[in-house]
Parts: sequence; structure tokens; C-alpha cells
Amino acid sequence: MNVFFTFDVEVWCNSWNHLDQDFPASFDRYVFGRSSKGEYALPKILNTLGKYDLKGVFFVEPLFAAHFGVEYLATIVELIQNAGQEIQLHLHPEWADEAHNALLENVTGKCQYLTQYSFEEQRILIQHGLQLLQEAGCDLLPTAFRAGSFSCNNDTFSAVAMNGLRFDSSINPQMEASQPGKITPMYANPYEVFTHNGLTLIPMSSFCDGYGRHRHAQIGACSAQEITQALEDAVRKQWHTFVLLAHNFELMVPKRSARDFFVEHRFNHICRFLNANRSITPTVNFADVSTFPEPCNMPLPVVGTMATTKRYIEQALRRLF
Repeated sequence: MNVFFTFDVEVWCNSWNHLDQDFPASFDRYVFGRSSKGEYALPKILNTLGKYDLKGVFFVEPLFAAHFGVEYLATIVELIQNAGQEIQLHLHPEWADEAHNALLENVTGKCQYLTQYSFEEQRILIQHGLQLLQEAGCDLLPTAFRAGSFSCNNDTFSAVAMNGLRFDSSINPQMEASQPGKITPMYANPYEVFTHNGLTLIPMSSFCDGYGRHRHAQIGACSAQEITQALEDAVRKQWHTFVLLAHNFELMVPKRSARDFFVEHRFNHICRFLNANRSITPTVNFADVSTFPEPCNMPLPVVGTMATTKRYIEQALRRLF
């Protein structure tokens, strides 16, 4: 079973009102994650993947550079490429109205979701994102796309394909902004890889937790045991593809420049698992995979009650630190 270990790489400031004032500290935190214990953002993630010889897919958000300058995006690109990892395109349209040179005509305010834009506007924003990555020194143009907040619709997929991309990983059945039932009403199972107008769509993977709830496989939102048990059960159920999610800042305590011990432990645990089980759960890049089997309504992976209970305990303990 191929595992796409994906990382959404984003930079955010404390507010939209003081961008230039907040940006230096925000860039330092989100990209490097400097703390009293070391660096816990991109450098830590890249070093850990390298330590365990794992492949990561880094969906990089470039539109922030239309305000702050491409040299900052180039720093991100250089870090990832020097580590031998793959760069793909991520897009948060909240940055569109902050560009010094307008990306779109008649932008009147901030829109959180890509689906709030027309097909032509989405096409142009994706085009700008690709251009910024190229200007930042991205050696290989992306072949895959993921919309910010997993917000997508048919216009998104058409815009992605129009820009020459082959894969889309924007669907997340657990996110309100991502509604595959409205996108592909004839498709019964939005959890499996499928094709849509020539584009290969690779949804975010989900599992059924120990209390019967569906949950997407994000490092910061699941216990390590939930992730590893979901992977094991997916193998048993003969899933072909599994998509894991993390962010460049996920090893940091929210809103602080300090490492999150619990998430760091999960990340290391999962990396060790993938390293030890690479014969059955190899990590792959989009460059490695060209074909996928037809969807066949596979049952979701299921994890045990104790694995989910551990997540609740960890969440409670995290609030104390």
C-alpha cells in the first residue's frame, strides 16, 4: 500500500492588520520553529524524514510571497529541495487581496475558500502559484495540487487540469468545505482514488475511530496508535493508497514558539513505524506513481478503542502544558 506522507507548508501572521510588523517573527516560527529546545518546524521534519529514509510530499503555499517577496518562498523551496523531498502546490486564497501587484481584477475583500472564486479566477490563482514557485527556484514544476482548507468544487478540478497538473488531493470527506458528494454525485465512495475529467483525485484518508466516528489521518489530530492501526487495517483491507497529513508547524505548541512534545512523539513513532514496515507501507512521491486501481468501495480502516482513548488523554494533557 502506497503512503503519501503529505505536509501542507504555510506561513501565517497574527492578524491581517499588522502583516509587515508580524511577518519576521511569524516566518521564523512557521518555517524554522526555533525554540529553546531547537528547531521544530521544517528543519526538524525534514531531518526526521531523512533519518528514517522516508519520502514526504510538501504542498507549499506560495501566494504569501506576492506580498512579502519571493526570496522568502525561495528559502522554503531550498530547504525542501536540499533534503531531497518533493514539492507540490498548495493554495490559500486568503492571500490574494494582499498582493502588491493585483493577482485578480476586482478583488474586493478576503475570501477564505477557493470555491468562493469563479473557474477563471481559480485558474488564474493556480497559475500565479505555479509561477511563484518557479521564480523561487523550484526545480520541477508541481504535478499535484491541494486547495487550502480542502475547499474544492468542479471548477477547482477544471482549473487544476487547465494548468497542466495531473493530480489533485483537495478532497477531505471530514471537512465541511470539502463536499465530494456535491462534486461527484454519481460516485458512492469519496475515500478512494478516482478519476474526474482526466484528473486523478486522491482524497485525504480517513478511518473509523474506536468510538465509531470518522476521522481524517492527521498527525496533530490523532494518536500515533490510531494512525498506525489505521495503516495496518488499510493493508489488511487491501487499500492501494493512504494519505497522511501534517503541517510544517505541527510540532509546535499552537501560538507559541515551543515544541509540542506529544505531537513530536507521534511524528517520531509514525516515522519509525513506516521505516520498519516499508515493505508493505512504502512512502511515495507523486513522481513514483502513474496508475491507480479503479475504486471498489473499500471499507474504511478501523482502529481500537484504546488507541482513540489515548488521543483523548493526550489532548487533555496537552492543555496543561
